[in-house]
Formats: sequence, structure tokens, C-alpha cells
Amino acid sequence: MIIFETELISVIERNPGVKSFRFKTTNDLVFKPGQFFFVGIMINGQEKTKHFSFSNSPTETGYIEFTKRLTGSEFSSALNNLKPGDWAKIKAPYGKFTFEGEHEKIAFLSGGIGITPIRSISKYVVDKGLPTDMVLLYGNNTEKDIIFKQDFDKMAEARSNFNVVCTLTAKDINKDSWQGKTGYIDADMIKKEIPDYNDRVFFICGPPAMVEVLNKTLKEKLLIREEKIVIENFTGY
Repeated sequence: MIIFETELISVIERNPGVKSFRFKTTNDLVFKPGQFFFVGIMINGQEKTKHFSFSNSPTETGYIEFTKRLTGSEFSSALNNLKPGDWAKIKAPYGKFTFEGEHEKIAFLSGGIGITPIRSISKYVVDKGLPTDMVLLYGNNTEKDIIFKQDFDKMAEARSNFNVVCTLTAKDINKDSWQGKTGYIDADMIKKEIPDYNDRVFFICGPPAMVEVLNKTLKEKLLIREEKIVIENFTGY
């Protein structure tokens, strides 16, 4: 773990209310895809710190990035007011929600902003040319809520063994404009979209309630052993 002072490089709007924040990094920082770091910023003259997953891969150098849904909290508001050149302090890396090619087949189950460490892992696998077979089931309320959609589309196009399945959960989805899946991720969807689920290691990331339900689904309905499930809870602030 290292601690260093840095500055904001840029802010990228990913979706309405969702932004990525990029900071200059040091060559001393080495992290694994899927890990997280602590960011300290100044709020009313005091340093306030929160933790975020890396949304960039270690293969994307020169900066570190996290991506956040802006909630209207004090910290979100302060982030939203940051400008390039503003000060920040980084403590990194942390976390065990990581993957560097240890398994032949993996599956991601995610919802909303929980996609950020999965984006980091997926980009790493693609950039490194690892042979890992990957499937992503990604749930959102509406199509405009899908974060990193273009990135995942490009990654899926670049390799035949990465299947990305987005599903929408809003009740009023226009089936004429949305040709993809609808409904919540459940045992039936997993069986249909990941028929070889017994052969995979599962990575679950999203809101705590979603993670709890999917973890239970895997264990009780699909009989996936606990050692084949890696989880990360995303709480909002």
C-alpha cells in the first residue's frame, strides 16, 4: 500500500448522473484489476476520504480512475465540483475482488455502478490477451443506465469468448427499441445464458441486497460451492 498526493486530470460523463474521475498516478502504484483505493478530497477546508473501485485496468497507464453515481450527498457534491488540477490524496491498493487469469472460465453478475471493478478486470483480460472465457450478466433499470456499454461492446467484439448480456428491469421497457433481455438476474436467466455455470467461478458485484440474493441463488438453487463465488458489495454515498 502506498500513499501519495495527486491532482485531478479529467472528469468523464459516462451516463446521466454517472461520472469517471481520473487522477495522475505514480509509477510506484501497482494494483490488480478489480481492487479499490481511498480518495481524499477537501470539503469545507477538511480532508474527507471515501473508497472506490478502480474502473480502469492496470494496462491503462498514466492515471487511475474511479466511476461514481452522483447521489447528492456531501461527498458526491464535492466531487461534482472538482476541476482539473484540484488536489487529492490516494491510498492504494486494497481488496481481494481480483482476477489475473487464475481460472479458465468465469462469470460476472452485476448491477448498476457495481460494474466498475468488472470493467477493470474485463479490460485487463482483453488487453493481456488472456484465454479466459468470460460471461457478463449486467442488470440495469433502463438502457440509459447501462454504464460502459460501448466499452463492453468493443471488448465483446474483439474476442469470441466474451459474452455480454445486458438485462433491463423497468416495467415500461419499449420492446420495439430494446431487443435485449428483460427482468432481474435469477437462476433461470443464469441457466439459460450460462449453461456451463457449473464450470465457472462467479464474481458478483452490486448493491448489497442484490449481492445477497445472487449469492444465495448460486448456492441454494444452482448448488455452486462457496469457494467458487467472489463477492463485492457497493454501498452508495
